[in-house]
Amino acid sequence: MDKRLLTIQDISCVGQCSLTVALPVISACGIETAILPSSVLSNHTAGYSGWTFHDLTDDMPQILARWLTEKISFDAFYTGYVSKAQIPHILEIMQKTARPGALRIVDPVMADNGKMYAGFGDDFPQEMKKLCDGADVIMPNLTEAAFLLGQPYVADGYDEAFIQTMCKNLHALGAKNVILTGVSFEADKLGVAVYDGSKTAYYFNERQPVSSHGTGDLYASVVAGALLRGRTMLEAASLGADVVVEAIKLTAGDKEHWYGVKFEQALPYLIRRLGA
Repeated sequence: MDKRLLTIQDISCVGQCSLTVALPVISACGIETAILPSSVLSNHTAGYSGWTFHDLTDDMPQILARWLTEKISFDAFYTGYVSKAQIPHILEIMQKTARPGALRIVDPVMADNGKMYAGFGDDFPQEMKKLCDGADVIMPNLTEAAFLLGQPYVADGYDEAFIQTMCKNLHALGAKNVILTGVSFEADKLGVAVYDGSKTAYYFNERQPVSSHGTGDLYASVVAGALLRGRTMLEAASLGADVVVEAIKLTAGDKEHWYGVKFEQALPYLIRRLGA
């Protein structure tokens, strides 16, 4: 039986983020990709003057009931931007539709650059911990990690011991593996720390001169697809970083393309790397 992944996150109709990234990227990895939109937005919320928003929490129990009737199941779950009210529904979906050995991949989307995203209350990190507990891998950035651990956000000036301690504490939340993104020990290098409960490995790329919307979603989607293709945690984490850099480079110089990265043009690169 071919592997089937369910990704649960919002869909911004325009903007190259969330489900509009996850579906094509994971499909390009050769994995059947099912979706459960947590909400629908006309466009993403960064840089535009406004947007429409429609919450889909109330649809989740009905969808689950239909799936159970049809005996639909999944080999993996990958969660992105979801609301506090949706987390109990998501946990139930994972419990009732998982195939034996199903992976749980959690991108705890809620914050960046030291600040919580608009719409999330101070209690949201406590709820997100419930998704992290039992996950096969969680992929927070440094800000999200700080919120999950209830500690101050440190943007720079930290050392390897600080990152290792953060990874260990994140692992203690109940996740089997931790991929901590946005790690940097040198000004011109940016990368990830991968912790499996016993050791920390690192992977770095040249820091790019821009900060682009949607790269976190692109990264997490590549990691999810690569893991389903049998790559190790470090291999998947490294490939995700390389694909993001490739997409940023492909977008560089196009001032009209400020709202995301041209990840579509990086899909051939991803497919070659995977041998898909």
